[in-house]
Formats: sequence, structure tokens, C-alpha cells
Amino acid sequence: MKSAHIQHLYNRIGFGITPKHLELLSKKSKKNVIDALFEDSKKTTTIEVDLSYLENLEPEYYKNEENRRELQKMSRQKIFEFSNAWFDRLQNPSEIIREKMTLFWANHFVCENNNILFIQKYNNVLRENALGNFRNFTKTVSKEAAILNYLNNKQNKKQSPNENFARELMELFTLGQDEYSETDVKESARSFTGYSHNFKSEFTFNVKQHDNNDKTFFGETGNFNGDDIIEIILKKKACAKFISEKIYRYFVNETINKKHIDEMTSVFYKDYNIENLMRFMLLSDWFYDDENIGNKIKSPVEFLSGIYTIVPYTIENPKQILLLQRILGQVLMKPPNVAGWKTGRNWIDSNTIVTRLRLPSVLLNNTEITYSDKGDEESITTDFSAKKLRKKAYIKTMADWQKFDNNFSKTSKKELITHLIQSKLNASTLEMLMKNKEMPKRDFCVQLMSLPEYQLC
Repeated sequence: MKSAHIQHLYNRIGFGITPKHLELLSKKSKKNVIDALFEDSKKTTTIEVDLSYLENLEPEYYKNEENRRELQKMSRQKIFEFSNAWFDRLQNPSEIIREKMTLFWANHFVCENNNILFIQKYNNVLRENALGNFRNFTKTVSKEAAILNYLNNKQNKKQSPNENFARELMELFTLGQDEYSETDVKESARSFTGYSHNFKSEFTFNVKQHDNNDKTFFGETGNFNGDDIIEIILKKKACAKFISEKIYRYFVNETINKKHIDEMTSVFYKDYNIENLMRFMLLSDWFYDDENIGNKIKSPVEFLSGIYTIVPYTIENPKQILLLQRILGQVLMKPPNVAGWKTGRNWIDSNTIVTRLRLPSVLLNNTEITYSDKGDEESITTDFSAKKLRKKAYIKTMADWQKFDNNFSKTSKKELITHLIQSKLNASTLEMLMKNKEMPKRDFCVQLMSLPEYQLC
């Protein structure tokens, strides 16, 4: 397999690759490389924080207001710990495709919750089902306490149906806009009445609150429950197409190629097997076309994890991990809304590009960074023109330059350019780099990471 194609593969299904690993894989065929990736992701390693303080708590405990406040405070701290544990996992993935797919699904089945028990379980459900069957995956998500709470389905009762979950199930999770009617939303909502959960994050079905009358949904009539609705939705090829398009935009190109989507849709519609769809895409020749290489703007998490792959670093103050995510506009566990983060060019504006170009020096050379300090994740801004919002900080890190030296010992500076930059450099930038080729390799690496072209993969 060509080295450039392996780099492209690992940039998209992971967060980059080291020269030693690249050299090893370049001797293998495309099929063998991809087979190994899926083999490595067969198992699921969950992420868990210590929740022993919740053991043996009975419902009566939650009725006391002081107890609830204390639990909410502990929950916020544990969510912070879980977020950092997830960030660490993304920087050190053993099951590479599974972890990248978990990140993808977290921006598809979007959910936010302040209950650590709910959200930890939900995040691991995404991880466990990331490469499984989309049919089972969707049914499982529909019964998760975190999503039922987030989309108000606990308030969905036969006397007063709540349509939030039913609407997002179709618009955001399975079909997209304009593929259903308002009547379909209402009938779907009736089918999910009674879907609820207990304080232990277990799914409960309240028979008394479920509408047992017939519903008519997409032309079919029956006494449907939630699983029935999902089965009917998946009969529509539009569902397979919707998911295929989302995966294509995330892993291949923001610009849709209808022929490629039709191929992916045909594969996925057969059995809704996510791994089969991913294998087909990664084995397709078009995945490695020049037009699909170096054209994707890295998300903040991809950007930070990509730097880590080249030069491992440790941020000494865990709170500054959250700070960096806030500055860049992607806080794990804190999506902006139910539609998730807007990707592609939305990651970059005049403020975030300045921050991104500075970050390699900040992380690897302990230099200063300027950032906004207004409010929380919901109100954070990076408007550096508003002087009163400016704040400066040193992100104290420990960079493992020794590992970089070991991994790149046989890599020339010219080779380092092509290893770090997959998009085409213009002549003036290349000329500038060549003038600096006598500088130490470590400094040259930071300079490369500080280029606008490094924002692409």
C-alpha cells in the first residue's frame, strides 16, 4: 500500500501515524492493513470513572434537597473526569477505528446530560455499538436514560404526547429533513409513550402511560411501540442514504459524490451493518483519490490529538484540557445543541485560526496563549478584539521530544514536510521552509505544525 494512502487512511480513521508504523504497514496490501484495523477494534474497552459513591443509594435519598445538591456537585466533577479520560483515550487509542467512530456517533446521536451515571453509560453504548448493527444501535439508544432525559421523553405520556424525541429520531438520527410529515411525528411520539428510566439509568416501560391504540406511520397501521417505529423507518432506503452521506462527509469529503453515495447506500441498506459499510468505503479506490486527500479541516479534537501523535505531550493541569477545548470550540460532553457541532469550515474563523496557528508552540514549547474568558461552554467566545475579554495563560505541558526523536530519527526534513502536511503547499511556503531546513528538527516540526496547511488532513 502506498505510504501517502496509509497516511490518509490513518488521518481519517485515527489521528495520524508515526514513520516507524508507516514503514511497517507500507509492506502490506490495502486489504491486510484494513483487516488489521478492524481486528484491533473487535473488542470494546469502556471508559469508567469511580462511581462507588452512588452504590446502595435508595430513591428516598434523592428526595432530600441538600443530598441532591451534593450529588449534582459530585456529578459535575465526575463528568469533568470522564471528559478528560475520553480525551486521553482519543490520544492513546488501541481500538483506533472504534474510538474514531465513537467520536463520530457522539456528534450524530447527540446528547448532553448532567448525570454522570447516565452519560457514562451512554458514551460507552456509543463505543460498544460503533461498528455494530445500526438497527440494534438505534433501538438501544432509544432506551437510554441520557437521551430519554435529554429529549424529554419521560414527559411523553398517552394523555399529552411529547414529540421531541420522535422528531429528532427522524430528522437527526435516521432520515434527515423533508422525509416525514407532521402526522408521522405525532404517530411516532404516541408509539414512544411510556418510555422512561429510573434513577439507576435503567430503561423502564410505563404500561399505564403507553398509548395502546392503533397508529398510522408511513402508511402502516398497528399498535406500534418504539421498536416498531424504528423498524418501519429502516425500511426506507432514505435512512441508509442519510447515514451514508453523514459518514462520507466525515471521513471522505464534505462535498458529496452521488455515485459514491449510491454505492455506499446499496451496501448499507442490505443489513445496516456499520462495519461492512466502513470496510467498503475504506477499500474503495475513490477513498484515496487526490481530491479526497488533505481537504478536510481537522476538528479541534483531531487537531490536538494529531499533534500528540507526532510529539506526545502531557498537560499538567487537567482543567487546562477543558480550557483548550473551549478556546477551539469543541468541548467533549458539551455539544452546542441537539444538532451537534457544525463541521468543516465552521471549525475555523478569524479568531480560532490565530489560536490554532499558535497552539503547537503553546503545547510543545510552553509559550503563552491569549483567550477569551466569558462565561461557560454555552457563552464562550474567542473574540480577541474585545479587549475586556482577553486573558493570557501558560498551558504548562511536558513534551516528550525524546519519543519524537526516536520515531523520526531516519526522517529527513523534506520527508517530515510530506509526513505532516498532506495538502499541497504553495511555492512561497515551500521556499520559506527550505530556507529554514538547517534549523533543528524539533523547531522545524513546530514550524510545520504552525502552518495553515497543517489544519487540513
